Amino acid sequence: MEAVQSFTLPQPLRTAVLFLIFNRLETTKIVFEVIRQVKPPRLYVASDGHRPECAGEEDKVREVRNYVLNNIDWPCEVKTLFRERNLGCGIAVSSALDWFFGLEETGIIFEDDVLPDASFFPFCEELLERYKDTPQIMIISGNYFAGENNQPATSYYFSKYPHMWGWATWRRAWECNDRQMIKWPELKAASFLHSLADGNKYFISYWSKIFDTVHAGRSDIWDYNFTFACWANNGLSIMPCKNLVKNIGFGAHGTHTLNDDYWIAKLPLERMDFPLIHPMNIKRNVSVDRWSDRNVFGLTFMSSFKSRLKQNAVGEALAVIYRAFKRILQRINK
Repeated sequence: MEAVQSFTLPQPLRTAVLFLIFNRLETTKIVFEVIRQVKPPRLYVASDGHRPECAGEEDKVREVRNYVLNNIDWPCEVKTLFRERNLGCGIAVSSALDWFFGLEETGIIFEDDVLPDASFFPFCEELLERYKDTPQIMIISGNYFAGENNQPATSYYFSKYPHMWGWATWRRAWECNDRQMIKWPELKAASFLHSLADGNKYFISYWSKIFDTVHAGRSDIWDYNFTFACWANNGLSIMPCKNLVKNIGFGAHGTHTLNDDYWIAKLPLERMDFPLIHPMNIKRNVSVDRWSDRNVFGLTFMSSFKSRLKQNAVGEALAVIYRAFKRILQRINK
């Protein structure tokens, strides 16, 4: 169980919050405790419907919804979008965001397994105001993965990557989202990913495969669509210099985060210092993006080689040999 540290906001929160919930009561309670601490004036709660094939899920979904609604104990305008049938991750989340930004110009968004530090809220609020008329800035993220060696001197930096484990944005940015990714074939033919690859050919092949899959409708997901929208519109993301949001959903019950031994799952939750130190210019931090290419997304020769090996039986056998050889080298080097 994650401990929630107390934090005093510099001023009452003015920005609306969208809380996306489903069937995990334990993580929902932890995340909701921070939302409760900062007392947003308007709280939007969206929940997908249960899956009929999952025994007992209807009761779990109802229990989570009731918990949230019964524990809103501050003056707050509450709106709900509770689905009767299951739409799946892709449509349920994207349609909830359509609903939210149909009513709000700006907002802070959390799923039920991403735990923010309370300082993330004033961080978002200040930057939502500062960059409201800067279309190039598409998203404010709560994630910092790159460690002390890459840490900027300012409170945040600009990145090509729109990490969405706790984030904030504007209606103007979300309106760029296109679930069908209509522009993808044209932009793919024009090699538009090359401008973002920073010379890394694995970046191009990795994201081309993902966008091909999403464009073909073979993936029940929503965030890759918005990543594409950001890149197709020459957008940049704001990334904090500290990890202000921690994903607590890794493990067997996660939908896309099953490996609880993943190094990102072990990163600590940090607190932002105020007043914020702003960058002098809006310029992408290419060196940190290159680090993310290699270390977050594994866009290296070795990762690509292992991926190809796993695609066939012979490759799987070679992968076993490779892992054994790697363990031997690790013992020798101790």
